[in-house]
Amino acid sequence: MTTILVVDDEYLIADILGFALEDEGFMVVTASNGRKALDVLERERPSLIITDFMMPVMDGQQLAEAVRALPNVNHLPIILMSGAQAHIGMQRSDLFDAVLTKPFNIDLIVAEVKRLLAST
Repeated sequence: MTTILVVDDEYLIADILGFALEDEGFMVVTASNGRKALDVLERERPSLIITDFMMPVMDGQQLAEAVRALPNVNHLPIILMSGAQAHIGMQRSDLFDAVLTKPFNIDLIVAEVKRLLAST
């Protein structure tokens, strides 16, 4: 089963994404910030990461930079979901494979996840 890591400090958003992705047959693991996501990344070996931008401890850009610096996972697709900071992610195609704005459309996220996983 394909595992997706959802990183968001807003638990409700992480839960909604998790339920929607699980309904599509994915296994979902969550983390509330980038630092915790790096710990989960070592244990779970997800196939894709969906991250928020604004989070305490380590934000989404710092997480993406850390992932891209790790040789064994630097190939993972990373989707950035953000409201006000989406423009920053759009300028960083070296870090993010897709940038989706909040409030999000769950069907669009599921479609983007499937598209990115099909191309890996």
